[in-house]
Amino acid sequence: MKLSSPHADVYVPSGEALPQALERATLLGVSAHQDDLEFMAYHAILRGFSAPEEAFGGVVVTNGSGSARDSFYKDYSDADMVQVRRKEQRKAAFVGEYAFQLQLDHPSSSVKDPAAGLVVDDLEAVLRASRPREVYTHNLADKHDTHVAVLLKLVAAIRRLPPELRPQRLVGCEVWRDLDWLNDRDKVLMPLDGHENLGDALMGVFDSQICGGKRYDLATRGRRRAHATYFESHATDKTENLSFGMDLTPLIADGGSSPQALYGRYLDGFRDEVLGRLNKLTGA
Repeated sequence: MKLSSPHADVYVPSGEALPQALERATLLGVSAHQDDLEFMAYHAILRGFSAPEEAFGGVVVTNGSGSARDSFYKDYSDADMVQVRRKEQRKAAFVGEYAFQLQLDHPSSSVKDPAAGLVVDDLEAVLRASRPREVYTHNLADKHDTHVAVLLKLVAAIRRLPPELRPQRLVGCEVWRDLDWLNDRDKVLMPLDGHENLGDALMGVFDSQICGGKRYDLATRGRRRAHATYFESHATDKTENLSFGMDLTPLIADGGSSPQALYGRYLDGFRDEVLGRLNKLTGA
């Protein structure tokens, strides 16, 4: 497997050879930035950590240079932040016992450029080498441009593969927008109970983000708790922590949906549910 950036970072926590680590990963997370995986794809990380037959591999596409910073990190340059965030991501991979952690080192500007092909090339190479059964990434409704751009590049990479090499499922996860608006039948439910200390440890590793001015750990913990309680109005809670996903598998099938069409279908479903309830209760 050859990656395009000479500064791409390859880390295998177990110390095994990279080809073996790639082949062992059944679950793959592909994110825009360092820390996205731990906040959005913890369901997959937890499965890889706790189930002997599963293993999680992580891919971070950008170098993370433009992150917000305050307090201890206020005088850090972009180059300094690249090194800090790279080190933090390695720490998370070690704590979570990932099969591998790749940091592709692309600038956000390249990721967001529709004509730029190196990101797609790199993701295709990773997918061919690892052949994961399931892939977790950002969702279509995320309000961060780089997040959505990573998703689109990932879909393009998967579509290059022959059908037999494509993942069986592609899930879009929550970061910069919740997915509680999806109809319940459209939600991918990702319970996060068990090893809560592991989840806290993974989030806490990213000191440059949390102490840098954004309490992502508290916000994410609150989101997970809120989803578990507010998911059902007429039943007791079935889980203490819950994340929602968007099923993006139709995007990677031959002749499948376009991103615009799939999002439109989910949005229409939400609209129809709300209008149907209003019409019923107003007698319209």
